[in-house]
Amino acid sequence: MAAPKGIKAVEWLSRRTKQQRGGNERRPDHFDRSAPDALALWRDAYLESLGARNYAEGTLEGRRDALKVFLAWAAERDLTRASQITRPILESYQRWLWRCTKANGQRLGWSTQRNRLGVLKDFFRWVTRQDVILHNPASEVELPRMEKRLPQDVLTLPEVERLLAVPDVSDPLGVRDRAMLELFYSTGIRRTELCRVELPDVNNERRTLHVRLGKGKKDRVVPVGQQAIHWLERYLKEVRPRLCLDTRTPALFLTGYGEAFNPDVVSRMVSAWLRQTGLKRKGCCHVLRHSCATHMLERGGHPLHPTVARPRETRHHRHLHRSQHQTASGSSRPLPSVRETRSGKSASTIHAKRVILRRGC
Repeated sequence: MAAPKGIKAVEWLSRRTKQQRGGNERRPDHFDRSAPDALALWRDAYLESLGARNYAEGTLEGRRDALKVFLAWAAERDLTRASQITRPILESYQRWLWRCTKANGQRLGWSTQRNRLGVLKDFFRWVTRQDVILHNPASEVELPRMEKRLPQDVLTLPEVERLLAVPDVSDPLGVRDRAMLELFYSTGIRRTELCRVELPDVNNERRTLHVRLGKGKKDRVVPVGQQAIHWLERYLKEVRPRLCLDTRTPALFLTGYGEAFNPDVVSRMVSAWLRQTGLKRKGCCHVLRHSCATHMLERGGHPLHPTVARPRETRHHRHLHRSQHQTASGSSRPLPSVRETRSGKSASTIHAKRVILRRGC
């Protein structure tokens, strides 16, 4: 018997126990921890020290995974102790990363290789400071060169409209999905930030969203477009009360289990919606983030400050390289500086003054 779909599945899901809900629990790694300088033993201590220094949970998970790959590679070669690791061994691991392929047959990206080696350098730097080993074997390991690439999969405005129209709003869960997409595109927030949004963070009167603990554990306030506010109000009025199993749950968007979303689940949902549109575009949630920033810049906005110069209400974006998005938006006009934008002058006025100065008028 097939499982029910849409809002009919909520009651069915709410009856499932924790064991029936699935999910991936962390399994024991079975690494050797018997020696005083065992790599796995000091890996655990290293991650614990990062947690004590208030590193984000996502950072801890990323470094745990990167070190797990290295420890598994080293265990296959009977290298389980920190004193056994030398610079040639780490360079051999670097070459292995370069040859390593993913399940789809493609090689690891340069940023992935650089990240995993960077975690190793920081780990061995910390281990050396703990006097576990006499010298740092990773101190002179050279990281791969960084690539400076532009966002390739930016949606056009008609494509964005097609994507926003994918959820079936005749079903209450479709209203929730439409509200999530609208908020993604209107604010340009990240998937993890969307999952962390709570009820008090949305101010409908001021049309703003308080993003808490964003990248680098930084808070910020971003404007929200009128279209997104409309769908949020409809979701809060018609749908969320039917999904909420515990009134103490603060999350804005709830799953069929009445809990906050997992970022990976959100990515799979957006990827499925992109496939339903028939668009041959890679990526998922970050495509909407890039599209939001590009469309804002095409209409004279600035990536660091909110503006009303965009087609569907207000857009806002942070941490964008100025020249990258100038190129991605196809605009040859130079972007105004932060100082010029703070002075209250519009981008068109600044551009006109620059033309006058350049022509000597």
